[in-house]
Amino acid sequence: MDEALLRSLTPSVLTVLVRRGADFAAAEDAVQDALVEAVRVWPADPPRDAKGWLVTVAWRKFLDATRSDTARRRREDRIEEEPAPGPTPAVDDTLQLYFLCAHPSLTPSSAVALTLRAVGGLTTRQIAQAYLVPEATMAQRISRAKRTVSGVRFDQPGDVATVLRVLYLVFNEGYSGDVDLAAEAIRLTRQLAAVIDHPEVAGLLALMLLHHARRASRTAPDGGLVPLAEQDRTRWDTAAIAEGVRILQTALARDRLGEFQAQAAIAALHADAPTAEETDWVQIVEWYDELARLTDSPVVRLNRAVAVGEADGPRAGLAALAAIEDSLPRHTAAAAYLHERDGDPTTAARLYAEAAHKAPNLAERDYLTRQAARLNSRTRH
Repeated sequence: MDEALLRSLTPSVLTVLVRRGADFAAAEDAVQDALVEAVRVWPADPPRDAKGWLVTVAWRKFLDATRSDTARRRREDRIEEEPAPGPTPAVDDTLQLYFLCAHPSLTPSSAVALTLRAVGGLTTRQIAQAYLVPEATMAQRISRAKRTVSGVRFDQPGDVATVLRVLYLVFNEGYSGDVDLAAEAIRLTRQLAAVIDHPEVAGLLALMLLHHARRASRTAPDGGLVPLAEQDRTRWDTAAIAEGVRILQTALARDRLGEFQAQAAIAALHADAPTAEETDWVQIVEWYDELARLTDSPVVRLNRAVAVGEADGPRAGLAALAAIEDSLPRHTAAAAYLHERDGDPTTAARLYAEAAHKAPNLAERDYLTRQAARLNSRTRH
């Protein structure tokens, strides 16, 4: 059984049912029932037109599931529209499904879960494992999301920015369990790039590829974090870097700069440097200036302050950092790094220890704790 084929057909089949009047929750259930039937039937009797078979079976499953006395006349009207068996047009409806799953009425976490379920074709169990929550919890989250978007019309204009934000959130989840969410986000973004011509879609895909190219070097054998400056660059995926740079250059040539293109440009400059010492920090600061103009984000200003510390010296970086609210996540860690660069290990060690207590995850906490211990050991000797 070709699971990749089933996954690729799921969005289009789901879209057909919704367009024909099925609400989203019932349509999604019907499509899943059709997929189960395909797993059972296809190995012995594969159809000539896979999509047409799935549409027909899913529609019948939907009708069976919604049969009742009060809905009989409406069902009879729908059955007249039942698609006949045989070839169906090769139209990719994935894009509309993206917009539905990223509807503004959904919370970001619900939109991510619904995108993975409906567009990515992942099971509820797989999504729950990836997010480290009970399957029942994830099932409730997805069910609520489906109920929320059930009444949404497919002819409403979509919001590309919302769709991209959802995919960005998926990518940032990384990977756990048996689902690699970073790779899944890249796959979904490739799908989106194939059906919509938008420079920010290309920018996000380039950003993902450039970051993902460094994945093998980000952790030590013991699972500890390896910062960018210490990573083994021979382990970076040069093919992914080349593809990301090529996609980015094409997007930038259209002169419609957006935040994902600017982030990708920064990632490309890191990827282009043969060594950490050869990084073009001056140009990176310039791109952070562009990114700050586009987003007015305090996180961007924080990252810019660190880049300024590399380009113009740690004192300049600390001055830039002083203008940013110190309650911002990772502010203390950035201050610790810049104080160490400025030759003040005592202050740096104290700040590293403080930052470890505020770390958002175990790997980051362990890394910051080790940095504090390293400097404390140095000052004692």
